[in-house]
Amino acid sequence: MRFDHSANVYFDIYNGDKDSIVRTFAYNPTLAQDTVWLPVRLSGIRTGEDRKFSARVDADSSTAKVGVHYEALKSQYSILPNRGIGYIPVVIYNKDKELENRSVSILIKLTGTPDLGIENPYLIRAKVVFSAKLEKPGWWDTWPLPPYSRTKHELFILVTGQTSLSTDGLDAPKNLYYIGLLTTMLNNPFNWVTKNEAKGYVIEEVTAGNTDSYYFYNKKNPAKKTLLRKNMQNGKYYFIDENGNEVI
Repeated sequence: MRFDHSANVYFDIYNGDKDSIVRTFAYNPTLAQDTVWLPVRLSGIRTGEDRKFSARVDADSSTAKVGVHYEALKSQYSILPNRGIGYIPVVIYNKDKELENRSVSILIKLTGTPDLGIENPYLIRAKVVFSAKLEKPGWWDTWPLPPYSRTKHELFILVTGQTSLSTDGLDAPKNLYYIGLLTTMLNNPFNWVTKNEAKGYVIEEVTAGNTDSYYFYNKKNPAKKTLLRKNMQNGKYYFIDENGNEVI
């Protein structure tokens, strides 16, 4: 398709929220960062030249902080020769503990360049919303898993590799097996780390030489730590959840 007017670019995002793309680190907490590819489509004539477009973050309309939640955008991006689409790679970080409690957003707006303009004001903005939040699933209370906490839910996913369980009684043997895996890990996390070395988790003392409390984390994402603390009454170690309670 050819156009008589000058070439422009716009965000080519089609979903229920129109301009929003939602991501979560909840099911892959070891992932320290991820990349969201925002598609930018050409409106106009394709050429044999590399053409530049640019974008900026609207800081006043964003809750994410550069350097903490995402990598700063580059000054320019390209639509390659004879192509009708380019991309903005938005690198988001999973290193803020608060992402387990709330979502943050980045509002990105296209800006014009000598190569490419921005004609349609309704298609020049895109929002990236992300978090590391887990929500209590409907199947949780069906099986002997309560009490619920996001920390326990995260450990369940880590140990079992399952993000959901059915509520069908016929699946009881399988589901109870998964719950047993979690129970075994909670009873002896040190042994679990030793037996699952390939997963990349470590347990280290919070204070060197003090064995009362440890940090449990993955070497790929050391900023995300879970506290493991000794109960002085029974001598057992328990993970401490987001509410300060022992995970049992």
